[in-house]
Amino acid sequence: MMGDGVKSVLTRPLQLADQVMKLADDAQNFKQECQELKSKAERLSSLLRQAARCDLYERPARRIMDDTEQVLDKALALVSKCRASGLVRRLFTIIPAAAFKKMSLHLDNSLGDVSWLLRVSSNNEDDDMHLGLPPIAQNEPILFLIWEQIATLHTGNPDSRADAAASLVSLARDNDRYGKLIIEEDGVGPLLRLIKDGGLEGQENAARAIGLLGRDPESVEQMVLCGVCSVFAKVLKEGPMKVQAMAAWAVAELAANHPKCQDAFAQNNVIRLLVSHLAFETVQEHSKYTIPSKATSIHSVLMANTTTSTNPADPQADGGNEPMLVKHPLGDHGSRNQMHSLVQSTIAAKSSSKPPIAPTSSTNASAAAGVHGNKQQHNLSGASIKGREFEDPATKAYMKAMAAKALWHLAKGNAGVCKSITESKALLCFAVLLEKGSEEVQYNSAMALMEIARVAEQETELRRSAFKPNSPAAKAVVDQLLRIVEKADYDDLLVPCIVALGCLSRTFRATETRIIPPLVRLLDEREPIVSKEAATALTKFACTDNFLHIDHCKSIINAGGAKHLVQLVYFGEPMVQIAALVLMCYIAYHVPESEPLSQAEVGNVLEWASKQGYMIQDPLLDTLLPEAKGRVELYNSRSTMGYH
Repeated sequence: MMGDGVKSVLTRPLQLADQVMKLADDAQNFKQECQELKSKAERLSSLLRQAARCDLYERPARRIMDDTEQVLDKALALVSKCRASGLVRRLFTIIPAAAFKKMSLHLDNSLGDVSWLLRVSSNNEDDDMHLGLPPIAQNEPILFLIWEQIATLHTGNPDSRADAAASLVSLARDNDRYGKLIIEEDGVGPLLRLIKDGGLEGQENAARAIGLLGRDPESVEQMVLCGVCSVFAKVLKEGPMKVQAMAAWAVAELAANHPKCQDAFAQNNVIRLLVSHLAFETVQEHSKYTIPSKATSIHSVLMANTTTSTNPADPQADGGNEPMLVKHPLGDHGSRNQMHSLVQSTIAAKSSSKPPIAPTSSTNASAAAGVHGNKQQHNLSGASIKGREFEDPATKAYMKAMAAKALWHLAKGNAGVCKSITESKALLCFAVLLEKGSEEVQYNSAMALMEIARVAEQETELRRSAFKPNSPAAKAVVDQLLRIVEKADYDDLLVPCIVALGCLSRTFRATETRIIPPLVRLLDEREPIVSKEAATALTKFACTDNFLHIDHCKSIINAGGAKHLVQLVYFGEPMVQIAALVLMCYIAYHVPESEPLSQAEVGNVLEWASKQGYMIQDPLLDTLLPEAKGRVELYNSRSTMGYH
């Protein structure tokens, strides 16, 4: 960090340099050698006085000044010996000839170090970008390379600052230790300043560097203390979309590596800003599902005005942000061209009454828009709806993917963040993107929904508010999760959707019969991870904690679950066997009288499993298996005795 605090460390080296020059003049022995040392001490003194007038980079300055002070101390001791007078004192003062050569070399190194410090701390645009390494860097060249890049971030022009940030990206990506050094050497502060006031390339490189540096909780904590949350919030609100996307990726990285920073980001309004990016060109296209409580765009105004007379507000809607179920103003099969013409005519009318938007300098991208036959530049910042539509599709898709990824990691295990997400339009956005988004957007949306569902499973209040059966957003989410599970293609989406449905098991009514059969079908001849997760999800339906466990157990049996579970317990991989056996035990315990269980000889399976040591070592099966086995045996004995 540049500052005046380092000036105090210059005092002692300056004093020593002056003393070396004075004593060298008084030398009685080795006068020529002492004059050579004096000459170098004078040059060093000049550089030190120049440094005292500069704004020095503190981290290398302290180290270089400490080393220079030690060299001058030794030089002073050497020239002091040369002042000895009298025969006796000369005889007992032995100075090897090589000592002067060695000391001269040390002073040369100090001159090189201080010269490098002055160059690296100056804002001289004529210097080459790479200054070379000082002599002191021989043992740690990477450290001095890092210092050079950080100093450039402080004093360089926009292009050199962008290049320095890119160099730090390379170093942080290559080695964890280099990343820690960048943080220890105060590199986070100038990177954050570059994100705030740099050019597009510099902002993007700096945001990427911040994401790469947050590889462990300690590093993330230091960056949070440096103000990374507020800087990213500002970028997500006002920055160019490419920088916003990189900032969202960095938020995801920091939250993934240090979950405790989730609340810090939430307190800086990052959740709402990410959701706004997720909703852009997502919810509007599916506005037949929702009407926002406050019309904030041309499209929402049109939708609200068109439906006001025919669709009164749903009295069961939750708060101001909960979507309300309405019909599309043009009907379910209305012409898209008709709606497009209506929107375009309204935009044209509004454009004719307002002056054109002035181009902004906050981005390096301009969009040509054929409004009234003239090319206009638009502000592509995330703060304004206007202009964002002119970004290229790849940038917009990447922005959505990174926003979804950031929300995924921010939501993980955090009830407060999940509440903020579910009270916004995010659930509906995730549902739409699961169907319409790119592969990366779909995957990140599925993972976000899975993490929100996991939290909702444990948080009753969140579950009841966010996943009410009559909520259009919740219904849209369940429909999309179910669509993927019914499709049953083994891809990156299948497992998180299975997990999410299982976590939401307690939100489904007894009349909801669509969920269990597709999950049961996944038990049959699937990838081991799919069978395991399907069994685990069904267990959440069948376990005693689920109020409707009897109904769900019967539904699992009616869907053919018994025969699939028998096959998995006997022949599945160990992780699949355990998951299938747990589900079988719950079903056998709750509905032991089921005829399909008897036909599948579940009693024999439970008896066999109770003799397998690795199975009964599972803590849950240790108690559940004997109880289920006892219930089945009791029912079978009664049936044999004619009590059925």
